[in-house]
Amino acid sequence: MPRPTYRAIARAPRITPVPAIERDPDIVNSFLSDAAHVPGGSADGVAFPSSVDEVAATVVAARHILPVGAQSSLTGGATPRGDLVLSTRRLSHIAEPHNGKIRVGAGVPLSELHRFLAARDLYYPPAPTFDGAFVGGTIATNAAGPATFKYGVTRHWLNGLTIVLADGSILDLTRGDVSASDDGRFEIETISRGIVTVRLPTYEVPTHLPKLSAGYLTVRGMDLIDLFAGSEGTLGVIVEATLAVKRMPLRCVALVLCASETQAVRLAAGLANISRMSDHPLDASAIEYIDSNSLQLLDEAAFARAGVARPPRGATFLLVQIEIEDDINPALAEFQDLLNLHHIEHDPVVALAGDDRTAARLFELREAVPAAVNARVGEAKARVHPEIQKVAGDFIVPDCWIDKALALYRGAFERRGLDYAIWGHISDGNLHPNLVPRSLEDVEQGRDALREMARGVIELGGAPIAEHGVGRNPLKQMFLRELYGEEGIEQMRAVKRALDPDGKFAAGVLFNA
Repeated sequence: MPRPTYRAIARAPRITPVPAIERDPDIVNSFLSDAAHVPGGSADGVAFPSSVDEVAATVVAARHILPVGAQSSLTGGATPRGDLVLSTRRLSHIAEPHNGKIRVGAGVPLSELHRFLAARDLYYPPAPTFDGAFVGGTIATNAAGPATFKYGVTRHWLNGLTIVLADGSILDLTRGDVSASDDGRFEIETISRGIVTVRLPTYEVPTHLPKLSAGYLTVRGMDLIDLFAGSEGTLGVIVEATLAVKRMPLRCVALVLCASETQAVRLAAGLANISRMSDHPLDASAIEYIDSNSLQLLDEAAFARAGVARPPRGATFLLVQIEIEDDINPALAEFQDLLNLHHIEHDPVVALAGDDRTAARLFELREAVPAAVNARVGEAKARVHPEIQKVAGDFIVPDCWIDKALALYRGAFERRGLDYAIWGHISDGNLHPNLVPRSLEDVEQGRDALREMARGVIELGGAPIAEHGVGRNPLKQMFLRELYGEEGIEQMRAVKRALDPDGKFAAGVLFNA
């Protein structure tokens, strides 16, 4: 009798010794915080497995375990709370690509994957802007890069996963092999617990949005792979993945100075609309927005490196990536026509295909903005109060409501007398309002402003968690409850209990146990 299409059969690992648990204080201390710099991390030790069997042995032996990649989490999701840290850095193998797919270990840094693929004229589109992230971490958070507008999120490029479950069972999944039953369940045949039934939550995921990193996906007939993608290490350890890749496109990058926020929003909408036309030569794969407040935080050197003068107060930048097949001239001509239509007075700075040096300088200008905000937070923390922390939103709205969303973000900050900066992926409707704190009181007021923004975003048909996941961030966990309600959170807990009954994995991530 054939197995049901909603059932996956796990395999047993080969009997393998548990890899040495590192407890050297210097090594352990290097794993006690992630990029969110949440204080108070502690760990029972650090394991560095180098194979799926060693991962399984480590998982079986541990009481509480936190899978960790590059520690680039912005949510505290890679900050241990007494767990055994399972570092994926030795799961770093890359196989030769075949038929538009490549098999990689969870510990492969994106920078290494990019180099490997570029040497073969290939490209992995959904990678986020931080190329120090590990592949496994990007899958765990369903990461999205600047080109989400054209290419979608990590989940859309996943063709296979190998995952270790809480009892050491190994799941080898290939997209299309296991899909949810008509009544919304999966069955997983484990090595020690028999058949485990996982019932999908019934809350409604805003699938109309181009990106979302807000807990467990639930969609009728979904693939089992898509349950683990975005689960933030709470359901199992991602060990390997099969990724789809494509031929490397030719790409131009343009930095456009807009006189106002309104002009930038209208130009971005025009670019997006044209790029959705399949027969149009102008094809923007990403449009990034940088507001006037963000630009005021940068020093003269940042503008000089990008080859532009400091813009006047009130002006904004759009950073546009344009993809072409071969001849750049038709695309550039259409681009110039669009700039003229929107009364853009200044010539853009353009890096043509192959001009990697100029393109890198333009991307550096974009990355200088969050770096400047982080520096301001660090200065306030050191000079004013040690409990000052980064306070930032990760909101997404349908692109038709970007102007209303920007007004919402500005108003919430300004009514409280707060300094702020806003930037992000305007082509996706995903922007990042950031507090620039001057005091500890600003931090609490900023959190209150973000709560107001989150409610407003949901009312606009958006979501308060677009990228980076939820992690152990209390504010994002509250936003998750706002999005799905207490019943939805309890349904997520039921999924976790089915696969991880003892709460072994990533306790406190997504929700409290």
